[in-house]
Amino acid sequence: MIARISGMLEHKVPGEVVVDVGGVGYHVFIPLSVFYRLPEVGETVSLHVHTHVREDALQLFGFLEHEERRVFLLLNSVAGIGPKLAINILSGIPADELARALKEGDQLRLVSIPGVGKKLAERMIVELRDKFLKGAPEEARRGDGSQLVRDAVSALVNLGYRPGEAEKSVREVARQGNGTLAEILKEALRRLSQ
Repeated sequence: MIARISGMLEHKVPGEVVVDVGGVGYHVFIPLSVFYRLPEVGETVSLHVHTHVREDALQLFGFLEHEERRVFLLLNSVAGIGPKLAINILSGIPADELARALKEGDQLRLVSIPGVGKKLAERMIVELRDKFLKGAPEEARRGDGSQLVRDAVSALVNLGYRPGEAEKSVREVARQGNGTLAEILKEALRRLSQ
């Protein structure tokens, strides 16, 4: 499964990009909110990716921030919302605003999103409200989560470590002082291998 893509932004149009990674162009679907924050064509880009496999296709959905990907996956878990509709929803509302609307049960805000009717808004509130009320991941609740920590945890999870043990190890290393991603990963891996 592809979880992250970093490379040269070869092509971008609203809703999709092509990222060149070592001579291979990956076609990635993105929400409009991501499109407007992308660098210029020819510059380097890094996307958190969800790989969606169907019997007739393999599709990649990309996000600039881990939290956007998390919200996309939660949307995708709602009955009647597939990956394309989830991307359309995130194109119509930023992830943090969507989370707030779901927590507050703001049906009017949800139906203002293109593609979301009254019944779907009700279903989203019923199925997702509790997940958002429990709060964001631990790092966001404590307010000390940095992009560096999230990237390190993501790298360890992609290497096969469980998310809980990866986060614990990375946080222990990060508490000892600032370091580069490589330094944090090296020390976290040393701790995990003991």
